[in-house]
Amino acid sequence: MVRICRLARAGHWNIRLSQADEIGKLVFGFFNEVGIINQLATRQLESKLPDGLLISHFGVINHLMRLGDGRTPLQIATAHQVPKTTMTHTLAGLKKAGLIEFAPNPKDARSKCVLLTDAGRRFHAEAIAAIMPEFQALLGDIPADQFAAALPFLQRVRAYMDAARD
Repeated sequence: MVRICRLARAGHWNIRLSQADEIGKLVFGFFNEVGIINQLATRQLESKLPDGLLISHFGVINHLMRLGDGRTPLQIATAHQVPKTTMTHTLAGLKKAGLIEFAPNPKDARSKCVLLTDAGRRFHAEAIAAIMPEFQALLGDIPADQFAAALPFLQRVRAYMDAARD
């Protein structure tokens, strides 16, 4: 017996969206594309990382390279929007790999600061170098000036969302 599945339309299919609905669709589409790009880029980068290291490890190292080391585990956890226990586990893996070290926090003796080691800085540079061939291939299809033009807009969206998350 062969069953045929007929497409059924949910709701009225000829409805016109309001301008607000169209704008909402546009913004949702933007974030949908950003999310897909994130997933694809994450998989590409993670495939280049040494065994045992994940994108979460790279994210912490990249955070410290971008903003400077000396941050507390809680500050890093907050920035990555993960529980402190999750960040503690991630930091333990980085310490075991020799990519970070801990130092007493001069402002609060109850906490510690996370410092990059020379190996951590090398890891960051090597990971970026490993992904560069994919970036170069991408630049063969999409000119660098389009990335440069998009960057300020993306930074503005990130800054807004970062400020609005608390």
